[in-house]
Parts: sequence; C-alpha cells; structure tokens
Amino acid sequence: MADLYKNQETEEKVILIGVSIQEEDMEASLDELAELADTAGAIVLGRVIQNREAIHPGTYIGKGKIEEVRLLAEELGADGVICDDELSPAQLRNLEKELDLKVMDRTLVILDIFAKHAVTSEGKLQVEMAQLGYRLARLSGLGKSLSRLGGGIGTRGPGEKKLETDRRLIKSRMARLRRELTEMQTHRDTARKQRMERALPTAAIVGYTNAGKSTLLNALTGADILAENKLFATLDPTTRRMTLPGGQELLLTDTVGFIRKLPHHLVEAFKSTLEEARYADFIIHVVDSSNLQMETQMETVYETLEELGITGKTVITLFNKRDLTPGVELPKDLRASRTLGISAASGEGLEELRALLEDILKESRVLLERVYPYAQAGDISRIRKYGQILEEEYREDGIRVRAWVPKGISQA
Repeated sequence: MADLYKNQETEEKVILIGVSIQEEDMEASLDELAELADTAGAIVLGRVIQNREAIHPGTYIGKGKIEEVRLLAEELGADGVICDDELSPAQLRNLEKELDLKVMDRTLVILDIFAKHAVTSEGKLQVEMAQLGYRLARLSGLGKSLSRLGGGIGTRGPGEKKLETDRRLIKSRMARLRRELTEMQTHRDTARKQRMERALPTAAIVGYTNAGKSTLLNALTGADILAENKLFATLDPTTRRMTLPGGQELLLTDTVGFIRKLPHHLVEAFKSTLEEARYADFIIHVVDSSNLQMETQMETVYETLEELGITGKTVITLFNKRDLTPGVELPKDLRASRTLGISAASGEGLEELRALLEDILKESRVLLERVYPYAQAGDISRIRKYGQILEEEYREDGIRVRAWVPKGISQA
C-alpha cells in the first residue's frame, strides 16, 4: 500500500501569474498556461496579471502584487503558483520566500508534461536531459528551495528518482545521456539515409501544439496515433507511409508540437528528433484555423523552424478545423508555397490535399522514357514503387516504360 500511495500524483491547486509588458495579450497567454496546467494535472483556481514596463529582476512581480497573490492563495486554498515566464534562480527563491508557497514557471510545467507523455526510450532520455539542464541552471544558491524543485506538478521528473543535487553528479548523468542519445541519433541517421537511398519522398508535419497534426496523420495513413484535445498529447515523432491516388508512396513524419516560449532546454534536447523536419523534402504546416491566436501561433512555428535552421523548403499550410468555422474566409499565409482549408477530423479537403501532394511530388520529379531489357525487369518494380508509371509496353526488344520518377532513379 505504501508504494501505491507514493506513486499517486498530487492534484495541486494553483494560481497563475503573468507580467504584461507593452500591452501584449497576456490573457491569451494565461489561457494557454491554464491549458498546460490542466494537462499536467493541476487545478487552476485563479489568475493575477501585473502591468509593468519590465519583469521584476528579483521577484518577477512587484511587492504589491506579491501581497495580492498571497492573500488570494490563502482565500482560495492554493498550494502553489505558476509564473508565465521562465524564472531565474533568484526570482524563484525570493518569490517562494515571500509567498511561502510552491513556485513553478512555464518551463517546469512543460517539462512535466513532456515527462508524462514520453513513450519511447529516446523520448524519455530527451526529457530527462532537458529536466536536468533546467535543474542544473538553478542549483546555485537555491538553498531549501531545491527540495521543491524536482517534481513540478505531482511527483514526476528527476525528483522522483531522488537525484543528487550535486552539480558534478548531474553533469555526469547528462554526459551519459548525451552518449546514449548520440547512439540513437546514429540509428536515426542510418534509417534516414536508407529512406533517401530508396528515393522515397518525405514530408514533415509541423505546427503549434494541438493544431491537429496527429489527427491528420491518422486520417491520411490509417495510423493509430493518440489524438487528444490537449497540449502535447503526443510527444514522440512518428513516421508512417501513405499512398497517393496515382500509386506514389510518401513518408509522413509527425513532429512534437511547438509552443510560445518553448524552453531552450527542450529545443536543445529534442534537436535530433526535430531534425526530421530539416531532412524532409517539404513541410506540411498544420494551423488551427478556429483559434483566435492563429496568427501568433503561426509566427511561433516559423520562428522555431528558423531557430532549428529549417528554411528555404516548400511549405504547404493547412488551415485545419474548418468544420468549426463554416463560412469564414480562408486565412492567408504569405510564407507558404500552397495553402488549403481542411478538417482532419471530418475529412473535409483531404482529397484535395492528396491531389496537391501528388502535384508537388511531380514538380520534383522527371519524366522517364526508356526501354528496359527483360533481364532488367527488376528495375521496373523499383519505378512502380517509388514513381508513377504512365505507360508500360511489352515489346520484342524489352519493356518500354514512361513514368514520373525521382531524379535519383532516372539517373540510375
């Protein structure tokens, strides 16, 4: 019974705190933070916003607001607070001392969700790497606050494993994780190289978290990926094969969702996973067209892609969830090569998407006309698998083929 009790997660009651600078849409940002808290398993009791020219360097919010938060927490029975920005060690220590409550920041909550949703060995290692990076940056001078740093919401994370707080031990663990991740990346690189050698085209599905990427992958490929209406419902990348109307095959890779203020530690830890988008032939950008923050979310996605060095690729922007906005004019994305309105849930626009994908692949292919001796008939099965045969004629001197094929096959 003791073990069972230890493994139960505490449902924490929290108050959200945000600092609004230069009239930014803080309400929308706290709405998203509330979703993150809910996904992590916390109950949001209230929120406090302070308008300031800059975040307070010592306590995140000013003295008057600290007193307001303390009284509100006492009135509502809150266990802790979540700040909408990443806190410095000094801000974390000082705020915790002033409030005498558990203090968390946006980064810690996101790390907590990633720990909850990582399934594969690589995903778990990447999450632990990011958690340790976050923790290492906060070791200096935290004092008694360290006892509250490990678990985030509930009891997940490094604290669960009773990791020593000694900087040397954490660095040693991180070095070991790096070696394991490097080995996994080698396997990933090998698999990617084999796909490229087989001339099978690839597309990376990117987008803001909860835009509908997994639902789209399921609809196009018949995959069975978890698709929930929650932030970061899926974390580990998934690659599935789809067949286009003309018989052409395409690999689709679903990547982790992006989000505002994506923690630097996460970007670093998940770089190898996100590199799938860098090596893809083109990008499918999924946008939740029903979200009022759609334009901000699109900007976040493009900024993250740029940070990862993913630029200059063909981008197809899909304005998803059109079933929730009937009659509304299709938005624009001037940075995309093509745009299309779809609903991955209802199937609206998916036939047009398949046709569009086929057109894009044709643009990157060449028309092959060749007579193959019967002794080389095996080459035609390769064309059939990775290209699109338009004509196939059996003659005395061999098999005449006319087909759209990848450049690599046409030169073979």
